[in-house]
Order: sequence, then C-alpha cells, then structure tokens
Amino acid sequence: MAAEKEHKHIRGRHAKGALPSYGSRTDVGLVREHNEDSLAVNPPLYAVADGMGGHAAGEVASEIAIQALVANAPDTPDGDNLARAVVAANHAIIRAVHEGIGRKGMGTTMTAAMLSGKRLVIAQVGDSRAYLLHEGSLQRITRDHSLMADLIDSGQITPEEAKTHPQRSVITRALGSDPSTLPDIYEMNVSAGDRLLLCSDGLSGMVDDPLLESILARVKDPQRCAAALVNEAITAGGHDNVTAIVVDAPSNAEAIIKKETIKGRIGAIIAAIALVLVLAGGIGGSLAYLNHTAFLGEQDGNVTVYRGMPGAVMGIPLSTFDHDTGLAVEELDNIPANVSERLKDGIRVDSVADADALVETWKKQIEEHKQSATPEGENEKDKDSSASTTDEKTTDSQKEASTTSERTQENEGGDEQ
Repeated sequence: MAAEKEHKHIRGRHAKGALPSYGSRTDVGLVREHNEDSLAVNPPLYAVADGMGGHAAGEVASEIAIQALVANAPDTPDGDNLARAVVAANHAIIRAVHEGIGRKGMGTTMTAAMLSGKRLVIAQVGDSRAYLLHEGSLQRITRDHSLMADLIDSGQITPEEAKTHPQRSVITRALGSDPSTLPDIYEMNVSAGDRLLLCSDGLSGMVDDPLLESILARVKDPQRCAAALVNEAITAGGHDNVTAIVVDAPSNAEAIIKKETIKGRIGAIIAAIALVLVLAGGIGGSLAYLNHTAFLGEQDGNVTVYRGMPGAVMGIPLSTFDHDTGLAVEELDNIPANVSERLKDGIRVDSVADADALVETWKKQIEEHKQSATPEGENEKDKDSSASTTDEKTTDSQKEASTTSERTQENEGGDEQ
C-alpha cells in the first residue's frame, strides 16, 4: 500500500537527527476487503487517517489526506501551521472529487501529531485517537467527533452501551465533506519516558483502555509494541482496519506535562490565536489560551459553565468562569450516565454554546423523569380534594345564608309586634 511505501521512505530520515524512536503497523483486519487506513511516519510528523466512502473510496481519501498533510506540515511542532496542513488535506480531498478522483461522499478522519524534544502538538478531526502514557498511566488526549461521544456527554447513554450501539460508527466531523471543517488542536509538553499512541478506531474500538495501557507499559520496543497492539485488536475480532503508531518521547524531555486544548483556526477563517505557553525564570508559568473550548462543572450546588479546560498547571487555572446555568446538581441524580459524578471532574465540550445545549438536554430529561414519576392517581386525588374543598365552602355559605335568613325573619316579626 502507499501508506507502507511512505513508511519505508521515511525510515531513512529518522537517523539524521535526535528524534523520538517509533514503530507502526497497519492491518486490514479480519472482515474488511480493503485497508482504508493510511499513515505517515515522517519525524517529527506522525499521522493516522481512517478513510470512509466504500468501494475503495475511503482508501483514496485517506491517502490523499496523508500526502497533503506531509506536503504542508511545518518542520517543527506548531499548532497553527499543523492546523493549516490539515485544512489543506481537507481541501485536497474535496478538490479530488471535483476532478473525478475517487467518488462523491468519500472522506477520512485525521489525527496528526508533531513531537520534537519536549513539545507535542496534535491536530484531530474524527474519531481516530491520540493517547499519552505518562508514568505508567494512560491518558486519552483527543475527544472523538462522533455521535456516541455526544450521546455519552449528554448522559443519554453510558460508555458501555456505546460499544454495542447500532450507530456507533457515525462520526460528526471528517475531512472531505465541508470546506470549512477545522481540526481541534492540542498542545502540551511531555516528559522523558512518555509514550504517544495514535490509532484508528479499529484499535480503540476493539481493545479497552486498560489493556492498551498494559501493552504500552509492558512492551518496551515501539515497533514490537505497535505490532502487539494491532495483534490484540485482530485477536478480539478484527472487525475493522487497524492502525497504530507508537512514539517514545526523547530522553531530554522535561518531567512535567502541561497541556491545553485549543481550536485550530486558519487564515481568515481563524479568528483567534492558539495556545501560548511561557515559562518565566524557572519560577512559574503563565498560560494564554484560546477561550473557545468549554466544560461543565459545579459551584455552590449548581451546574456552571467554564471556558477552557479543567485543572491547573503549577497552580494556574486553565479555565475561567462563564456563567451559572441555574440547574441544581442534585436534580441530575435521576438521569443516566452518572452525570452529577462526572461534573466533579468537568464534562468537556467544544464551546459555551454546546455546554448550554447540553444543559437544556438535561433539563428536558429531568422534566420527563418528573412526569413519569408522578403517580397516575395523583391528579384525580387533587381533583377530589379540590371538589371536596369546594363542597365544604358551598355548605358553609348555605349555612351562613340560612342563619342570615332566620335573623331577618326574627327582626321582621319583632317590628310587627
């Protein structure tokens, strides 16, 4: 495949500089006829693209995307320029369709990373993932652009239910469908000994995170590790094409991770700056980051919206308070997916508008729960009670009228006398 040829071509470049060691493998799996995954291993650039469109069109889309990415990627990790390269890949697929290459409707995911020294930058569209193994603990860096991720975040289904959901393959963002599609950009510093994993959903969908963590920690050679990961997905059923790239951070990386998620924005389409990380005199750091991402948390018992991401770096918060939604956290206890518990760590979304939309979804679920929990006979009881009260008032009025009439008759009798 073209992806494998690209891989072989790039291996010779790795020896020219002090770059990370890496390994990669892609496999068609046990069910599909074509391998629609493509990859790039071009240090310091690494990328996975999972094509879609049927009749080999997905293979065409992913290969076009990888070639355009490699041609336009910067020489060093840079969020804005890596985002521009992904946008160029998107336009290349759309242009190819207009030129009669492939077929209409073809597209691909794209997860691209640049790792040099301690600096790691990732651009992502779709549900191909990036993970980081740090001090033996696996952290998922990217958030899937998929229907399942949206349903889980809204509390409508659980992660376990998503694994067997009939629409688990539906993605909400891909290259090749919309000229204005932009990637999410993640920028961070990594530590010596950290290990980066890029993979298509043929791996993440077949192998649970705990097993991914175990293999990444146990198999030290990155090439053997990539092969072991792919073999595990095939052993589990190999229902999809499987691609894995394993990259080890160079030994001179610093020992503290600092990370933040930003939105990639390009040229006239891009309206703000990317994340800037400044370390001053070794004493502390300050972060200037794009405020378009958001998350939901809790404050004073209410659900609140924050710009940025949960947590802090060296005591500096990575978020700012935006507004209180007026929804009490305790009201979330009766809707699915343990939403109230997840709020403690922050539920990440793409924007403040998405956060508000998610809250509105919860409010509707809470109202539906209240209505379904109301006993059927309660309204009848209320009516009976109301009728009884009315009858009592009517009786009292009648009694009062009778008493008044008797008094009037007595007075009239007295006057006659």
